[in-house]
Amino acid sequence: MQNTNPAIDFYFDFLSMYGYFASLRIDALAARHGREVRWHSMLLGVSVMKTMGLKPLLDTPLKGDYVIRDTARYARRHGLQLSRKVTDPMMDPRATARGFYWMRRHRLGQEAQFARAAFSSYWRDGVDLSAPQQVAALGAAIGVDTQELLAGIESDQARTDLRDAVAASLDKGVFGSPFFIVGEEKFWGSDRVELIEEWLTSGGW
Repeated sequence: MQNTNPAIDFYFDFLSMYGYFASLRIDALAARHGREVRWHSMLLGVSVMKTMGLKPLLDTPLKGDYVIRDTARYARRHGLQLSRKVTDPMMDPRATARGFYWMRRHRLGQEAQFARAAFSSYWRDGVDLSAPQQVAALGAAIGVDTQELLAGIESDQARTDLRDAVAASLDKGVFGSPFFIVGEEKFWGSDRVELIEEWLTSGGW
């Protein structure tokens, strides 16, 4: 029988540690409630800096110090071993995001697998994924030809798909990573995962 429960739309930027935290939990949460997860890569550089006119979290007075402590606390709480620190230089996420949308177009159904591999490689293993060649190397772990993936990452189609996806996310009101939409309800932040659980369990309020 077809699942009539609305899907959970999960928006993230690969350079967001909070997005990584959410990526480790959202599938299990959705499964407990018979929901599908639709993964969407977005770009914080567009939503936060260009559209909202805000500084990155770590460059914001007072908030930056909090984020450093908060991410370390979260990692300890959930037993996560990370090779990368939130204070390390951030990668350019566009090649990874283009890889995600190439997967969606050419390997539909595997884009979430790609995203999980990219998140783990970047945050858990500390691999810099700024260069298309480094992103393409992820193909070996998910059964995709690396040269085909590399060509896709560098294609005009992937660039267009990413621009269109980012524009679509802004149209839906997405401004951070992670960001969730459940039906008509929006939730921002990895600390909203528990709230989404309560929302789905109770049917909302």
